[in-house]
Amino acid sequence: MSDENEDDIVLSDLADDDLVEQMFDDLYDGLADEIREGTEILLGRGWDPKRVLDDALVGGMNIVGKDFRDGILFVPEVLLAANSMKSGMAILRPLLAATGAEPVGKMVIGTVKGDIHDIGKNLVGMMMEGAGFEVIDLGINTDAETYIAALHKERPDILGMSALLTTTMPYMKVVIDAMTEQGIRDDFIVMVGGAPLNEEFGNVIGADAYCRDAATAVEVAKSLVSLRRAS
Repeated sequence: MSDENEDDIVLSDLADDDLVEQMFDDLYDGLADEIREGTEILLGRGWDPKRVLDDALVGGMNIVGKDFRDGILFVPEVLLAANSMKSGMAILRPLLAATGAEPVGKMVIGTVKGDIHDIGKNLVGMMMEGAGFEVIDLGINTDAETYIAALHKERPDILGMSALLTTTMPYMKVVIDAMTEQGIRDDFIVMVGGAPLNEEFGNVIGADAYCRDAATAVEVAKSLVSLRRAS
């Protein structure tokens, strides 16, 4: 998209449907200022904060997620898109809290003890936020005590663990075993991911799901949370 075209588009002149379509494009292109402006315009036109979130931001991030999964977009572009979504979320979050709107679900996520890699974890966290989840990020090098304290405090739907080293992968089982010892394993959905993992490893350690990338993680999380709530 050239600068000339950018100048031609005045967001406030667009009808609601056209503005939402333009926000999809702006999210895709990682244009944080435009997303902030579009969010404010829709709110100014009387849109409910939840509608802005679902129709404009989550709708746009769904397109980003699909193209990431299909190899059309890559990590840097998705990070830019997620970052631009955050600029809209910064406006919506307090409004959503004030209206008591429930998030799609809640996730505690962290990279396991001994591992300091966080790009994959950050991407999953951003994509989950982009899908309407509340995300509590525990950071890197997270030990079992920290995970379990966060589970007690936050009461999330999902615990997400990430590892990029073969040497740190087994620590995921340490966390799951600690949850079992405390009698809380069945209270939470456990999702794991990271380059050296596979589905078989996820099954062996007793996770509920292994996700190969951030877009898959969002789809799996949505379906597991809705299944759990239905039961």
